[in-house]
Amino acid sequence: MLPLSRGITTLNRGLFAAAKWLVYAIVLLMLWEVLSRYLLAAPTSWAPELATLAFGPFFLLGGPYLLHLGGHVAVDIVSAKATGRLTTALTLVGLFLAAAFGLILLWFAAPLVWQSYSYGETSYSAWNPPIWPARLFLPLAALLLTLQALADAVAVLHGNHPGPSGDPAVGADTGPETRMKAQ
Repeated sequence: MLPLSRGITTLNRGLFAAAKWLVYAIVLLMLWEVLSRYLLAAPTSWAPELATLAFGPFFLLGGPYLLHLGGHVAVDIVSAKATGRLTTALTLVGLFLAAAFGLILLWFAAPLVWQSYSYGETSYSAWNPPIWPARLFLPLAALLLTLQALADAVAVLHGNHPGPSGDPAVGADTGPETRMKAQ
């Protein structure tokens, strides 16, 4: 089970790395729009909308690996004082809640994508692109979040509890808690 768990984390790490490049594409799209609007007096109908559509995959594909890194907002009033088995139990509860959230999101998002595709839904703008490709990232991210939560739970159950950064390979001195204490 651990090789599958590591494979899920590796997949999410790769998607996280790919998704961060979307920021540069969004910036270039908006730069093109500003230049074409103010220098060429010829605004585009597609650049702002494409930037908006690219923003969804940007943050959705980053979420599963961010869960692994422990980068999501957490209220750690109890877990900060916990030790040993209680810490492990709290970690597992959090991961199973994240997996449940992912499953619920997947349950509701998949029909939304299918409906958007089958109806040929478009954005109703001047450019009028189909919406389903952008919506497809919602159930995909929900599935990846669920798989990552379960993969991390398997790792915790096997005694491979990640350090503060969430990634055992990163090390205990590079996590968000350490960076916050240093500031």
